[in-house]
Amino acid sequence: MTLALFVPIDTDGIEPEEGAPAPERVLAGDPRFRTWNAEERDCLYAGIWEATPGKWRIEYDEWEFCHILSGISIIAEDGGESRTVRAGDSFVLRPGFKGSWEVLETTRKEYVIKL
Repeated sequence: MTLALFVPIDTDGIEPEEGAPAPERVLAGDPRFRTWNAEERDCLYAGIWEATPGKWRIEYDEWEFCHILSGISIIAEDGGESRTVRAGDSFVLRPGFKGSWEVLETTRKEYVIKL
């Protein structure tokens, strides 16, 4: 089988992985995740991620590019700013980022992660 060289980033034909933050990281609510991984190879991951309302601690060891497709979230950096992100916003979270992610309205994003 030949590896496809063009990989669409969408949810068609991909069974989502269900998940949630580790219980000790949850700060509010009962957030739940769904992830559609379109690409997983060579320490690179890309796809679509969705989270329901809630708030949890985040700590990044990896580099991640995010593009918000829908919803509203607040990302707060420990000792830094809080930023509200919504549909159309794009950003990078670098290794070492620590803080919290709060979903106000179910949020869906496209992501690319490099380990």
